[in-house]
Amino acid sequence: MTATIDTTPDLAPVSDAKALREAFSCFPSGVVAVCCLRGEGDSTTLIGMAASSFTTVSLDPPLVSVCVQNTSTTWPQIRTAPAIGVSVFAGDQTDVCKQLAGPAERRFDGITPLSTDAGAVFVPDAAAHLSCSIHNEIQAGDHTVVLLEINTLRADPGVEPLVFHASTFRALEARKGPNAT
Repeated sequence: MTATIDTTPDLAPVSDAKALREAFSCFPSGVVAVCCLRGEGDSTTLIGMAASSFTTVSLDPPLVSVCVQNTSTTWPQIRTAPAIGVSVFAGDQTDVCKQLAGPAERRFDGITPLSTDAGAVFVPDAAAHLSCSIHNEIQAGDHTVVLLEINTLRADPGVEPLVFHASTFRALEARKGPNAT
């Protein structure tokens, strides 16, 4: 069979930052909280941030990745923690996600987080909780790709996740009927 080729698509140069952001926004991404406890006793501090570039990587070893802007002032505080909590936001946690992306001093206002003895911190009612340690960090342009090894976890696949797509938060919709896959 011979392929027929129509005209060349109207492509924008990669130097067009707006076009690049728009292209990246076409791919939906999971949204997570990345959190830990720092300090001990009365000087314990909750550190956390939201990340919208989260993906699964490997079953053996169990790895996930998150991309962190190199300008982040929160990541340097989290990266030295013995345990890092990753919470996969539930579909109804848009406000909590926005809060964790806001000013650092207000990120945990009104949130009663869960934590492990090792210091991993989790957002309650999330779709999944992953207690992780850093497996590797890879510099990639203006971000760092952080590979996290999962040590323990809790997941509820019945809870709809929060999704970031086209620069907005969305919920998934289950397909029904004969064409559902």
